[in-house]
Amino acid sequence: MKAMILAAGRGERLRPLTDDLPKPLVEVGGKPLIQYHLERLAQAGIRSIVINRAYLGWMIEAALGNGAQFGVQIQYSPENPALETGGGIYQALGWLGPGPFLVINGDIWCDLDLAELAIEPDDLAHLVLVDRPPHHPQGDFALQAGRVSNQGEPRLTFAGIGIYRPELFAGCAPGIFPLAPLLRRAADQGKVSGQHHRGRWFDIGTPERLAALNQYLAGSHGPAR
Repeated sequence: MKAMILAAGRGERLRPLTDDLPKPLVEVGGKPLIQYHLERLAQAGIRSIVINRAYLGWMIEAALGNGAQFGVQIQYSPENPALETGGGIYQALGWLGPGPFLVINGDIWCDLDLAELAIEPDDLAHLVLVDRPPHHPQGDFALQAGRVSNQGEPRLTFAGIGIYRPELFAGCAPGIFPLAPLLRRAADQGKVSGQHHRGRWFDIGTPERLAALNQYLAGSHGPAR
């Protein structure tokens, strides 16, 4: 399986840290946030990775190179302007190939073992969901017996980690568009599975959340993984 890390966002809410640095290169626990993803993907045996980049994207390429130092092979998908999540993945489909692929938001930190993720043959997507954080109390989806739906309780929040089939993007065209409507349509068709991750998950969207993750990694939880 191949993977894609979404790293094209501007990181407005993390300013001034992101005035001169792309958000995926912001350090947490002593290393760039995106490095955790590369290391976890390598540990899961996923070595072929696409990274989309836009704002200060040259800095991401300069820092990560071809990925050899992390035991992976990196391809870059430049965007100008940024294409949002759906458009960014769609542009990279040629690199990702004809089979299912894993996508991770570049601005999260999660202790999930990526090797445990899988997608059923008839599904278009498999999503990782987490408990609703204070900054997103309404949640995104319901999860019942391993199936993701748009209605129902309890509500959970999409973790920014999923496995998708290229067929999820059938009928799309190049350009700027979000991913969420495609996932909601597939869920209504009964073609999205999911799992509830009850471990640690951080959405690094603000300086306060960045500080919370740094505090967690510096605490009694051992070295940053």
